[in-house]
Amino acid sequence: MLERRTVITLTSDFGTKDPFVGQMKGVIININPLVELVDITHEITPHNIKEAALSTGFSYRFFPPRTVHLVVVDPGVGSSRRPILVVTEDHYFVGPDNGVFSFIYQKEKRYLKVFHITADHYFLKKGSPTFQGRDLFAPVAAWLAKGIPAANFGEEISDYNTIFIPEPKVPAKNALEGEVIYIDRFGNAITNISLEAIEQLRATGNSLRIVYKGRELPLKTHYSEAEDKGLKCLINSFDLLELFVYRGSAATEYEINIGDVIGIIARQG
Repeated sequence: MLERRTVITLTSDFGTKDPFVGQMKGVIININPLVELVDITHEITPHNIKEAALSTGFSYRFFPPRTVHLVVVDPGVGSSRRPILVVTEDHYFVGPDNGVFSFIYQKEKRYLKVFHITADHYFLKKGSPTFQGRDLFAPVAAWLAKGIPAANFGEEISDYNTIFIPEPKVPAKNALEGEVIYIDRFGNAITNISLEAIEQLRATGNSLRIVYKGRELPLKTHYSEAEDKGLKCLINSFDLLELFVYRGSAATEYEINIGDVIGIIARQG
């Protein structure tokens, strides 16, 4: 059983102009007044499932065990796509079966269960086919946070949908090839190359050469360490390699796009 006071996070592409987020919160609080609600973001690019998957994957580990993560980026709402509940060792995820939890599937392979939500007595009685975030996912998250076991919501499945979340390649023993997977509002370009992977590569040579579009990038420890407006890189707060321009937009000034390749070579001397 979950503890009575539980955190529910909310991630969506709803924005803040319309009442959608507020309605979901109202449903949750009506069922579980003791829950603590935390907004991760409601500014996901509309219908961008991969962006939501990455945002959720970047964020969930900063929350306490037994947190319920409600993610509603759902261009297939009202269709035959399944609502699901994902259970990992320490966290719960509620949302559509459209690949939005693909980053979680990659990171939480040690313990992972996925349930098809079919127990409709937990839904709002007069559900709308266009707003299942309010009428299905929000009440399920609230009941789950109140202590209802995950298995009560439906049968476990293994054929859940995934989308491609690229991982770095190792073209040679002393080389690593990654790509830009996310661009934040500051224009910083976040790659899929982790600090752990960089440290492993560093162990094969005395120094690292980081290359983007034929340009060698200096590795800094923080933004203001940059001595000019040129393109630099650092390890960001997600422990991922990031391309940046100090007080500027790397994505705009250097025309960086999702999928652009970044190479790292370890060299002697």
